[in-house]
Amino acid sequence: MKRKLRPKILTTMKHYSKEQFIKDVTAGVIVAIIALPLSIALAIASGVSPEQGIHTAIIAGFIISLLGGSRVQIGGPTGAFMVIVFGVVTTYGIEGLILATIMAGAMLILMGLFRLGSIIKYMPYPIVTGFTSGIALIIFSSQIKDFFGLTIETVPVEFLGKWSVYFESFQTLNLATTGIGLLAILIIIFWPKVNKKIPGALIALIVTATIVKFTGLEVATIGTKFGELSSALPTFSMPEITLEKLQLLLAPAFSIAMLGAIESLLSAVVADGMIGGKHNSNMELIAQGVANMTTGLFGGIPATGAIARTAANVKNGGRTPVAGIVHAITLLLIMLLFMPLAKMIPLSSLGAVLIIVAYNMSEWREFRSLLKAPKSDIIVLLATFFLTVLVDLTVAIGMGIILAAFLFIKRMAEVSHVKLSDMDASEQDDDYDNFNFEEENSRFQTKAGIQVYEINGPFFFGAADQFLEALNAIGAKTKVLIIRMRHVTAIDATALHAFKRMIKMCERQKIEINITGINEQPLKALIKSGLYDRIGEQHFYETIEEAVSKIG
Repeated sequence: MKRKLRPKILTTMKHYSKEQFIKDVTAGVIVAIIALPLSIALAIASGVSPEQGIHTAIIAGFIISLLGGSRVQIGGPTGAFMVIVFGVVTTYGIEGLILATIMAGAMLILMGLFRLGSIIKYMPYPIVTGFTSGIALIIFSSQIKDFFGLTIETVPVEFLGKWSVYFESFQTLNLATTGIGLLAILIIIFWPKVNKKIPGALIALIVTATIVKFTGLEVATIGTKFGELSSALPTFSMPEITLEKLQLLLAPAFSIAMLGAIESLLSAVVADGMIGGKHNSNMELIAQGVANMTTGLFGGIPATGAIARTAANVKNGGRTPVAGIVHAITLLLIMLLFMPLAKMIPLSSLGAVLIIVAYNMSEWREFRSLLKAPKSDIIVLLATFFLTVLVDLTVAIGMGIILAAFLFIKRMAEVSHVKLSDMDASEQDDDYDNFNFEEENSRFQTKAGIQVYEINGPFFFGAADQFLEALNAIGAKTKVLIIRMRHVTAIDATALHAFKRMIKMCERQKIEINITGINEQPLKALIKSGLYDRIGEQHFYETIEEAVSKIG
């Protein structure tokens, strides 16, 4: 039964209490404090202004919580988008990014309306791990210049080119900048031992900004790169839309939509496990789509469900979308009151924040454990990882899915097989998995001219070729053909075509066809294709014993 497309806020408010409201407000404020440095850092690393990161966290965070299909999902800019956003900004400019974000939002809405949420959740785990680890490596690589204070005019977009320039420019390393970055990393790592409520990233930014401000260290800050930061609210702006632009931005928009869908639904699944809930994946996709279209119209960047912020929300008592709404409102107040102070934050400290983000994203333990998986999974993992790092995220996901699909087909073809035997003896029992025609105490008398085919496993295009090859073994003396299908759970168009060829061949050679033990889906497929009537209802039997007993 299809689940109704209803935002979770409508169902969670039915039994809402004052106690839960206090918990939601507390969680929302804490998550906002966590989101603040991340939103600024991700925006700068993506090639846009810090304000755009905050605007995205506010607008998308509010809409995703208000309309979403998860009780506790927190939305906003995430590290996974950084790679795509930077590439789009570099190639098509800010206006191109805004249009791509709006297009991606429309795609996400359509995914939700067409109920594709459950399909996206079936993305193979090696693909998810491969591109997540690849993105983590790219994020880490993108922060080397700011973390070490290297003097580089333009950093190449390509991974190998980027590292080549880093090695050439490493003699320009700024010790003060590096020291501030290392201090920020140490604070982020060890601060939770002091206080788990206040995020270490925020403390790191405050401490390092204070040191730089009062010591006069020559360290690049947000202010030296972007100048004064504005506390003004974002303004509505419709980008120019042309057919040419839509065609150019179709691929990056699709990448944004797919990545947003995958990450948001993975985050929702993780949250379900933490609270024992059940999210509505299609409603979540619609909310993500509306959020991205809206942020795009207000000059923001792509947003999705943020796993770390969602987990922090749950751990601090958030159990309804109210927490996410409070998080967005808190960020808005911080922006209005304190945004100009952000100009003092050192870029190396933001680099430290993203290096920690990259480490947490890398899933290196899962990556290492997958290297012990079957070879086919290792191939998918490594192909997705290296394509993400060296080529493009869209190519990586596409090739990963194609590889996984072909390897799945190969596996299914290996477990689906066809057996052929002459009815010169019989089987022990109708429930026995294999024929044993040499059994002395057979229940059936030897019958010349009867050949039996047993198809095991899904009968699909990967196994149809085996069936056609087995048909070539039909002897000249064969008068009756029994197709045993008790282990066939599904049949597709290619297998039906193979059936048609079998029927034509048997009609030419005047061989009688009988089908035994057919299951519901294959039977419906034969009926719908007209092959059931062509074979004849009287030639379908429940068991092979029944079929043999009625053959003269």
